[in-house]
Amino acid sequence: MESNRVGQGIDVHPLVEGRPLVLGGVHIPHGYGLDGDTDGDVLTHAIMDALLGALALGDLGTYFSQDQPTVAGARSVTLLTEVYAMIASRGYRIVNIDATVVAEAPKLRPHVPTMALQLADTLGIQPDQVSIKATTTDHLGAMGRREGILATAVVLLVKPSSGS
Repeated sequence: MESNRVGQGIDVHPLVEGRPLVLGGVHIPHGYGLDGDTDGDVLTHAIMDALLGALALGDLGTYFSQDQPTVAGARSVTLLTEVYAMIASRGYRIVNIDATVVAEAPKLRPHVPTMALQLADTLGIQPDQVSIKATTTDHLGAMGRREGILATAVVLLVKPSSGS
């Protein structure tokens, strides 16, 4: 019998001047980037938290604390490979990822296929297993004031039965 596990993740970072904007491992032209110890990639961080949560393995801070030299300035997709190795070592594989990025600007729709491809390549899955949606808050709240970007993700993992 297969074993399925679902995980959910969320991440938010403030937008600041002087940093590149990276979402899903993709550099997106914009006058601001996301603050953080790593590249600030909230989309990849939400996916990592969802993967960890699916197997009750804690959160990103459990494995990547800000005082670790390997974390400072790290590419989040590199850390994603480490998280997925933990999942795979337990016999699970990704069925699908469904993620939403909340940002008033920049417009993300043109970048969604590239982000999905980058994440799929990083995880060794097909692009059609990665759904990324972009939305705004219609100018409401901190995201609507362009103070930050938020991402959520849900993942479904499966562990095939030993007989299959």
